[in-house]
Amino acid sequence: MANKKTLVLGATPDTSRYANLAANRLVSRGHSIVNVGIKTGEAAGVAIEKPETIHTDIDTITLYIGPQNQPALYDYILNTHPKRIIFNPGTENAELQRMASEKGIATENACTLVLLSIGDY
Repeated sequence: MANKKTLVLGATPDTSRYANLAANRLVSRGHSIVNVGIKTGEAAGVAIEKPETIHTDIDTITLYIGPQNQPALYDYILNTHPKRIIFNPGTENAELQRMASEKGIATENACTLVLLSIGDY
């Protein structure tokens, strides 16, 4: 399995949250991660950073931010120019999907945890 460097957008140190579970599962499956969010701390042993630094080596952005909070991050997401964006349940956003598609970024309405569990990540 190839390492698909993943940016977890909406990362949190709260172990009861899906973003934290996804960060841990990604690392345990051999994927490197970048945690980005508004909380301080870490998830899966990786510090959570603010959405300021544009990472240009990202394969996948997995979203854990609701659509109502995404517009402020559109430039950050699109300028990262990942190969794909996974819209986890509750993060679906037709406007951002259209914008990403126009930039050649694949989008997927899926659950990162499910994709990892079935070996389809």
